[in-house]
Amino acid sequence: MADERPPLPPFTRETASQKVQAAEDAWNTRDPERVASAYTVDSVWRNRDRFVTGRDEIVAFLTQKWERELEYALRKNLWCFDGNRIAVRFQYESHDGDGRWWRSYGNELWEFDEHGLMRRREASIDDVAIHENERRIFGPRPEAERGTEFPLR
Repeated sequence: MADERPPLPPFTRETASQKVQAAEDAWNTRDPERVASAYTVDSVWRNRDRFVTGRDEIVAFLTQKWERELEYALRKNLWCFDGNRIAVRFQYESHDGDGRWWRSYGNELWEFDEHGLMRRREASIDDVAIHENERRIFGPRPEAERGTEFPLR
C-alpha cells in the first residue's frame, strides 16, 4: 500500500520509540505536507482548543501554526504505548513576530490504523514565556541525543 507508514502496530517499545522519533523529525522540518502525510485522510485532531479533521485541514492548521511560531524546534519523548496507541510528552520552543520566546509543554495521545497512519491525535499544550538566553532546543535533535529523555526543566 502506498500510504503504509512503518513501523506498524501493534507496537513494541522499540517500534513505538521509532514512531515518536519519526514524528519529531517530520515536525522539525516545518513542512505541513510532509507532516500531514503521516495521518489518515480522515484523521481527527484536538489541538488545544482547535478541532481539525482530514489532511487538508491539518496542512492548513500547520501552515498557520508555523507562520506564528517562528524558529520552531521540538523534542518528543515516548511516555507509554499499548497495541495501536502511543502517549507522548513533548516540549518545543519558538518565538512570535514580536520576538518573544516561548517554551510549550504538552502531552499527546495517538491512535494508529493498521497501516501505521495516525487516525487520531489529541494534544494538550501549555505555553511558558522564556528569555532567549533560556532556550534549550535548537533545531532537530542531534544524532547523539536520540533515544534520551528530554529534561522537564
